[in-house]
Amino acid sequence: MIFHAGTGKKEGGVVTQGGRVLAVTGVGRDLYEARDRAYQAVATVDFEGKQYRRDIGQKAFDLLESGPVR
Repeated sequence: MIFHAGTGKKEGGVVTQGGRVLAVTGVGRDLYEARDRAYQAVATVDFEGKQYRRDIGQKAFDLLESGPVR
């Protein structure tokens, strides 16, 4: 799922109007699949100056890999 804000219409298409314009959400059987699907969706979007986070869900993965919380 891709949510957008800070966008507008121009010549029949969607254009950025600056700032953070998209929120990409991936859904899966687990966090790993959800993250992979989010990055797959990010790869389908292209515009000049595109930037995106490369640490989606990292805090959750760090907690999972450190074992049970006591």
